[in-house]
Amino acid sequence: MRRRPDRSPDRSSRPPGPRRTRAPLAPRHRFRIVVPLILLAFVASVLLVEGYTTRGFAGDQEGPGGRPATGVPRAIAGGGPVVDTTDDHLRTYRTPDKTVVLTFDDGPDPTWTPRIRAVLDRYGVPGTFFVTGQQTARYPEVLRRVVRSGHEIGVHTFSHPDLTSRSARDVDRELSLTQLALAGAAGIHTSLMRMPYSSTPAALDAPEWSLVRSLGEKGYVLAFIDRDTNDWRRPGAREIADAATPTGDRGAVVLLHDAGGDRAQTVEALTTLIPRLQAEGYRFTTLAELVGAETLSSPVDTVDRWSGRVFVAAVTVSSTAVTAVSALLLVVGSLVLARCVLLLVLARHHARRPRPGTGGQAPPPVTRPVSVVIPAYNERLCIPKTLRSLAASEHPVEIIVVDDGSRDGTADLAESLALGNVTVVRQPNSGKPAALNAGVLRASHDLVVMLDADTVFAPSTVGRLVQPFADPRVGAVAGNAKVGNRRRLLGRWQHIEYVMGFNLDRRMYDLLHCMPTIPGAVGAFRAEALRDAGMVSADTLAEDTDLTMALHRAGWEIRYVPDALGWTEAPSSLRELWRQRYRWSYGTMQAAWKHRHALVERGTAGRFGRRGLPLLAVFQILTPLLAPLIDILALYGLVFGDPLTTVLAWCGVLAVQAVCAAYAFHLDGERLRPLWALPLQQVVYRQVMYLVLTQACLTAINGYRLPWQRLKRSGDVMLPPQPSTRRM
Repeated sequence: MRRRPDRSPDRSSRPPGPRRTRAPLAPRHRFRIVVPLILLAFVASVLLVEGYTTRGFAGDQEGPGGRPATGVPRAIAGGGPVVDTTDDHLRTYRTPDKTVVLTFDDGPDPTWTPRIRAVLDRYGVPGTFFVTGQQTARYPEVLRRVVRSGHEIGVHTFSHPDLTSRSARDVDRELSLTQLALAGAAGIHTSLMRMPYSSTPAALDAPEWSLVRSLGEKGYVLAFIDRDTNDWRRPGAREIADAATPTGDRGAVVLLHDAGGDRAQTVEALTTLIPRLQAEGYRFTTLAELVGAETLSSPVDTVDRWSGRVFVAAVTVSSTAVTAVSALLLVVGSLVLARCVLLLVLARHHARRPRPGTGGQAPPPVTRPVSVVIPAYNERLCIPKTLRSLAASEHPVEIIVVDDGSRDGTADLAESLALGNVTVVRQPNSGKPAALNAGVLRASHDLVVMLDADTVFAPSTVGRLVQPFADPRVGAVAGNAKVGNRRRLLGRWQHIEYVMGFNLDRRMYDLLHCMPTIPGAVGAFRAEALRDAGMVSADTLAEDTDLTMALHRAGWEIRYVPDALGWTEAPSSLRELWRQRYRWSYGTMQAAWKHRHALVERGTAGRFGRRGLPLLAVFQILTPLLAPLIDILALYGLVFGDPLTTVLAWCGVLAVQAVCAAYAFHLDGERLRPLWALPLQQVVYRQVMYLVLTQACLTAINGYRLPWQRLKRSGDVMLPPQPSTRRM
């Protein structure tokens, strides 16, 4: 044969053309990518804001105790409770005789600050409230009402840390965030401050004095105390009032608290203290009056006000969102726990119930021949193992391979095996449902087993699979699909999922008579039932789920046989796994929507609709969609909460999963050794499944019809020794 001359132009002589660029993403693809990224950014922002604005708060009672003054000027250590080091001056101010300043730390609090303010307003007494930025941002309206009532406001930092243990940058951030919260909540800034865990000037040490000088350079007037009521200990209202009462005719700056715990005794003490001191001729004033100023607060400009409002709004949104997420987490946790308990209880009952066909009135075994239909498209790597395993069946079978337009010689290879009970049917590529229907129409027997071309059966599988057909009400039977390529980590993860999830679920559904899916890898059907269901439909991407639901609605019973085993090839890469589960998730949603009217139907259809569809929606769609909250809040707890408690809680969830997995492996007669991969599965594999389901939901919302995506085959399915299964 003469070779045709190459008439293609010399590429080296071509002028350089424009550089090829990647085509832009279609709108539907952008939707599925952008929306999750926006949601992720929102959740991350919410948690970061909430975590930073709520972590690390501790009342003054948890701070360090008083220490003797060292390295502090005598004028300061022996001076009054108000220290002004601004403008390089060292000044202190004492409280005049018969004068009291009531100060309240750690607020505002939505419960106790309004009650304390009401007592002060009732007696016409001013108060000085040293507020934290965290509380101000969380409860801005409480602070606004305090300011409207004419009370004095001071800074008590943002998150109530011991400032002497913080860097200069941290101190600046504590102050700036607090001022930002004040600007957003009340439209003010203040130059009055009280350091957390401070007491009297005499208790200052060298590091604290250095900090006081630094704060003075920033323009802050520092407030200390004369009398500490220790009201946080809740010693009783009378004891608090007595501790606040100055000795003799002296004046005093009194420390009380309006947040950080139950302040009912503080409120009660004020109703005793204020009338007592007024009766003794005391007057109440503010710290600003002590330093000779009308006020130590000033209104902010428009930019600062709006910056503060945005900050406060962000904190409010974050707080609301985290509260909602926490409530959803409770729901998810309850659902996960309820599902595990339900699966364990029903699986145990399923394993212990009498085998159909045993007892005094046992029906005769099903021994008549069965037609086996195998749809195949480019399955050259897998078809020999599949056909040889079926040819070794202990039950008489007729094997029909429907080659759906393969381009790799699948049909020729199947014929070359020269197996006597194998018939190869060729047709143009029409899709899996059409291939299955073509095989059913060619079947010679009334019982039809369907399996994928990458699935290997044990010799006993077909015989066990068809035994429930002794009951004339049974229209279909689901077998036990197992992962046949489990040597790698991804295969082990899927093996755990198949045994723990799919097969435990099928035991539950079998008892409740609402099986949602007969696996395409191992299922048997009565030909009459298939005709009643309208044969295999191409309406959805999950034709097995669609067909199963149609059988329920046609009035047929569906059973599950755990010891009818089929080993199938699971995806060997994350990309292939994503494509498969994406199709499964989307197809399941399509099928559930298609058969939604079963909810209001009667008989077998209604039973499936009111049991199977809700269980499917709750445990296969809703719970997996919300389950990432467990991991998200676990990360949140590690960063902003108690790491030990978080780790213990996560390990508790893992322990529940491990118990379910171990029991599922026990029921299936599987070795427990693969369960060493369970923790990694929960960390990595589960996240992939979350993303797949999220993408499938967004695809459904977007209204895009996902095309069929065939997986790449490796042909490495291994038929392990048949497990010694318990009575199923």
